[in-house]
Amino acid sequence: MSSSSGSSSSSSSGLTFKLHPLVIVNISDHYTRVKSQSNASPAPLTTNNSGGPPSPRVFGCVIGIQRGRTVEIFNSFELLFDPITDSLDRAFLLKKLELYKKVFPEFYILGWYSTGSDAQESDMQIHRALMDINESPVYVLLNPAINHAQKDLPVTIYESELHVIDGIPQLIFVRSNYTIETVEAERISVDHVAHLKPSDGGSAATQLAAHLTGIHSAIKMLNSRIRILHHYLLAMQRGDIPYENSLLRQVSSLLRRLPAIESVKFQDDFLMEYNDTLLITYLAMFTNCSSTMNELVDKFNTAYDKQSRRGGRTAFI
Repeated sequence: MSSSSGSSSSSSSGLTFKLHPLVIVNISDHYTRVKSQSNASPAPLTTNNSGGPPSPRVFGCVIGIQRGRTVEIFNSFELLFDPITDSLDRAFLLKKLELYKKVFPEFYILGWYSTGSDAQESDMQIHRALMDINESPVYVLLNPAINHAQKDLPVTIYESELHVIDGIPQLIFVRSNYTIETVEAERISVDHVAHLKPSDGGSAATQLAAHLTGIHSAIKMLNSRIRILHHYLLAMQRGDIPYENSLLRQVSSLLRRLPAIESVKFQDDFLMEYNDTLLITYLAMFTNCSSTMNELVDKFNTAYDKQSRRGGRTAFI
């Protein structure tokens, strides 16, 4: 029985798929890490449709729960690809499954994931290899290519169905519809990731960094405006430019606002706020030191308790 790759037909299984954002974040993170390390270590590659350099492919398993006709994909974990057998490392898969069962005993392997623009012929071989774990696995495919005109998520969920093509039964991939399901912790995480912005250094800046960057830009602009006025007044004092009384009155009005922050009330309020901040910092350091000392005492008592059971010595505290 031959196999076929991705198909444009829709699934007829009637299953309802719910995909959690954590799965998408995990696959994206997996692909980004492998791509950044692709020059240092070989990885299975796939050629871009644009004819550019090949991009690395990543593989993993998706886990979750199936209740009746509803399949909910909660999480995923990475898998190793064996280039010799052109398949996934089965021993590594079973070891990861055993570890996940200890933490999430209600989760089962629902299928696997990979990256690429479309399902390939070789994907069916991996899909068949997982049928002994799940008789009807799902295939989650993430397209890492950036398309600014695309509004939908670049994620496709495939099921496998047996179709008769030209009189020959073939197992092909069919697309399935899905919805995004989130919990409170995922919504907070996704909202945080959505507000990440690249800074001038190329790293990610949080909302606080973006706020401080805005304040820095405002102060920088204010400094440049004051510098322009200063140069203008110096040139006017030297006689390089004629006096303009209207402009001088505006500058004088602006300068009279500055001593307002040097009043006695401002100094008292500023010193009180400053002392309160130092006190809070001081108390936080005391709390941290007390916690560290408490842990040290607990470890000391534990060590002396062991010696007292052996040699008759008592605890220090």
